[in-house]
Amino acid sequence: MMTEVVSLSLEELQQAAGDLVSAAGLGGEVELHPLTGGGNNRVFRVDADGSSFLLKVYFQHPGDRRDRLGTEFAFSQFAWDNGVRALPQPLACDRQKGLGLYEFVRGRRLEPQEVTAETVEQALNFYRQINCYKQLTEAQNLPKASEACFTLEEHLQCVERRLVRLQTVEASSDSDRSALEFIHNELFELWKRVRSRVVQQASQWSLKLEAEIASLDRCLSPSDFGFHNAILSNSGQLRFLDFEYAGWDEPGKMVSDFFCQPAVPVSLDYYSKFVEAVVSELSEPEQHRQRMAILLPVYRVKWCCILLNDFLPVASQRRSFAGQVADREVHKAVQLQKARRALQYLKENREF
Repeated sequence: MMTEVVSLSLEELQQAAGDLVSAAGLGGEVELHPLTGGGNNRVFRVDADGSSFLLKVYFQHPGDRRDRLGTEFAFSQFAWDNGVRALPQPLACDRQKGLGLYEFVRGRRLEPQEVTAETVEQALNFYRQINCYKQLTEAQNLPKASEACFTLEEHLQCVERRLVRLQTVEASSDSDRSALEFIHNELFELWKRVRSRVVQQASQWSLKLEAEIASLDRCLSPSDFGFHNAILSNSGQLRFLDFEYAGWDEPGKMVSDFFCQPAVPVSLDYYSKFVEAVVSELSEPEQHRQRMAILLPVYRVKWCCILLNDFLPVASQRRSFAGQVADREVHKAVQLQKARRALQYLKENREF
């Protein structure tokens, strides 16, 4: 990986895009058209010889060592090579410049009111299709997912690390001070109650916090999985996107993220059926069912932390790199309000 944020000029990007199109066995002069909607990266539509492709310019920073391009391209290539088509085809990449070229999927984002039993089934089928091939040697070579956890204690520690990082927010503006007050007086306090409940439930169900799930029960997770990372294609089928954090993980984390992500919420009306479909493929379904019940409120808190990422320097730079934030202070205030709503939902629904 590179050690600094990539900042290629438009001319350099156009040349690099042409090289990637050629590497993919395609041709023609290329034209770049900036696209909106990428939260972490810069994205462009590449037009060449009557066809269109998607170019992703990946955020790279010494404070964030994750190999976003390598992870996404490898996961996508593995899925595509095994016949999974509910994602864009990966075409070519340039690791040195941090660029990936993918199929351009024509369609639109799913609206919250469009989440139905049928769309949830499509998401579930995507997960199942990928995991049909998890025993292959190529699958074993894929990395662990970002923040992968295989014990209940690891899940708890992951959230606590995020909470500790949020304490480092510098109180340089009114929105920063409001966020710090929320973090200390509300988020931390509720987390203590959630953590206590996890310990209590784990003991009640004879689940050891330090016990790892069996290797055969680990899953290939798209990570950050949900309808916020999907496009409803013009054909009417969902195509899932953004696998920068993908890899080996615990199924309970995948399930929790799917139901906790706030951008395109999924009703808990679908939770039981989704869980049953996932645990039916695991060695001890009842144990995993219990773990998922324990983890759901843990991930509610984690998503509150994720919503507050923009108060941290590296995440803020990532948003700026993607060109998605016109007014940083307004954006932070919006994110804080979202975090407040997410925490209120957890309080009102008593999931802990």
